[in-house]
Amino acid sequence: MALLELSRVTHAYDTAHGFLRKSKQGPQTVVKDVSITLEAGECIGLLGGSGAGKSTLGKIMLGLQRPQSGSVLIQGKDMYTSDKRTKKQLRKHVQAVFQDCYSSVNSRMTAAQIISEPLDNFERLTTKEKTYRICEALDLVGLPTTVMNKLPKEFSGGQLQRINIARAMISNPSFIVLDEAVSSLDVANQVHIISVLRDLKAQRDMSYIFITHNLKAAFALCDRWTVLDKGNLCGSFSTKAEMKASEESAVKQLLDASLSKRPELGTIRKDRYFLHDTEQREDAGA
Repeated sequence: MALLELSRVTHAYDTAHGFLRKSKQGPQTVVKDVSITLEAGECIGLLGGSGAGKSTLGKIMLGLQRPQSGSVLIQGKDMYTSDKRTKKQLRKHVQAVFQDCYSSVNSRMTAAQIISEPLDNFERLTTKEKTYRICEALDLVGLPTTVMNKLPKEFSGGQLQRINIARAMISNPSFIVLDEAVSSLDVANQVHIISVLRDLKAQRDMSYIFITHNLKAAFALCDRWTVLDKGNLCGSFSTKAEMKASEESAVKQLLDASLSKRPELGTIRKDRYFLHDTEQREDAGA
């Protein structure tokens, strides 16, 4: 059974036109007839430019935005039509990591309090059990237990994003939605976060929906790539060669943008920049 099944999902927003008036053009469709299936241990890259509908689709997957039509199944159960108790159980199975690591946390909470939020929401544990789970989550993302009592302002962006990943991991979800999770970080921290996510995928058989406009990061992490353009699904690819062969203009634009950005990165050793490792495995027939 698939972890996630989106079937013919469509959603539209009313656009503002003047003060508190709807647009004369009517609702704006941001996701149109999209179907995606995520299997256990798989990472799907959800790609597209600004306004493609990626974040709206992410919210729909997370149970935060009910689509106007179509279905969202988590382990075979509908996220939006199930009873209240089932919905709560389903929400435990899907967690999220967002782009802005600082606005994603309460600035007054310690790292331990931030990480344990899903446990407080979904499980009943003793203090000892909770502490053990927090320490385990920190270890998974490569942070020492000595950071447990630190506040968000005491972390770098990369460290705080690892705290967010630890929070997403601690409830043992079926999959994690990563919404531009590395986009606000510098290259070195992108490398580190991608490495953490790849290790978790290997060690825990984790599954991800990786929402991004960064094709290089998607190539480094994902098993296959789905491209959205103005709410429409315009391609799903399992290899870079398949993507390069696409005639879709949105796919070509993504490839062109990726090739044109920061060519100087090609001089960095492959163990310092994740794209090189992807390219070399690909050239070898991976």
